Amino acid sequence: MRLENKIALITGAGAGIGEATAHLFAQQGAKVVVADRNFDNAARVAAAIGENAFAVAADVAKAEDVKAMVQASVEHFGGLDILVNNAGFGCLGTVTTLEEDLWDSVIDVNLKGVFLCSKYAIPELIKRGGGSIVNLASTISVVGIPDRAAYVAAKGGVAALTRAMALDHANEGIRVNSVAPGVINSSYYDKIFQQVEDPVAFKKGLEARSPLNKMGEPIDIANMILFLASDESSFSTGAMFTIDGGYTAR
Repeated sequence: MRLENKIALITGAGAGIGEATAHLFAQQGAKVVVADRNFDNAARVAAAIGENAFAVAADVAKAEDVKAMVQASVEHFGGLDILVNNAGFGCLGTVTTLEEDLWDSVIDVNLKGVFLCSKYAIPELIKRGGGSIVNLASTISVVGIPDRAAYVAAKGGVAALTRAMALDHANEGIRVNSVAPGVINSSYYDKIFQQVEDPVAFKKGLEARSPLNKMGEPIDIANMILFLASDESSFSTGAMFTIDGGYTAR
């Protein structure tokens, strides 16, 4: 029970990596706030977990939603020990083909969302004597990829913000780390598959990026998030942990 008596808030927990993390945290003794912009998805995950889960709807790009989400979490479970900033989405496009509103949406959810959730959750973590924040970055935080300009920019910002937060809040007992997933078989790619001409060929190309010749699964990332959320990583802060099947080793 690596998270016994801990209270965790996970954004984007209605599917994919967030859903896998919510289930894993609960199995390890945590009380879990399942947050998602789609309340039906959040409620489905919370119901599957049981009494130690609480569903809440929130758009992490909106300050009022985030404040209400944190307040509801604290009121329901009595505090917060862990924040997992997982909510995010990507899109195709270069700086010349992207519309400004889509650029803004990607930056707002992926990067501004980390800022807002951390801004309002950190005071609650301090009340409990500190805690752990895990941000979802990406391998494209450190390597480029064609036709994903907004997503690359946003995730690069998440990696840099993680380092800044780690330094700013270490003296408050708060550790801040990030996880950089490679190609993960999740709802993020489901949306991209719908945008490409040949989804089968596109998926094979994604698998070929990894020396292991496969896509990762959400639980692969959830296991690392669990490690960073637990006391087992007590000497780690400001770091990014890459789980990508060897993609960035090339």
